[in-house]
Amino acid sequence: MKPNDSPRAISPGVRIGHVHLKVANLDRALAFYRDVLGFAVTQRYGTQAVFLSAGGYHHHIALNTWESANGQPPPPGTTGLFHLAILYPTRAELADALRRVLAAGLELDGASDHGVSEALYLRDPDGNGVELYWDRPEEQWPRTAEGNLAMFTHPLDLQALLDTAHD
Repeated sequence: MKPNDSPRAISPGVRIGHVHLKVANLDRALAFYRDVLGFAVTQRYGTQAVFLSAGGYHHHIALNTWESANGQPPPPGTTGLFHLAILYPTRAELADALRRVLAAGLELDGASDHGVSEALYLRDPDGNGVELYWDRPEEQWPRTAEGNLAMFTHPLDLQALLDTAHD
């Protein structure tokens, strides 16, 4: 690339395919990602690693204890993962996820309406941030008079969200 050349933009078809997390206890992490959130195990390597997915994909989430068995979360003030985000296809599916989280007795760190999406925030058993969200259709995204995104953060009405859950 020549010094004055701008880099070519990444393809709009690029997606983030999966997240691979170091965990302290594989069974404890499975109790969250499989039993609470509902991901299915696609492959397991004894007590060291497990791969989970939604809908039969090879894996969306991988968990391992290779460098972290019985470890502690990183202390505040260090770099690392802020949160992983799990995208639900509809508002009703996000509401179902909220029902599962509440039924498991887990607390939310927050719940926000960002204009472009609605999001629930919580922590997994290893202290990793987890965002559960759905995107509104792009034509509903808030925009400025110039057409630029105008995202915001407002409190999310959890009861209104729960009212959209599947029965």
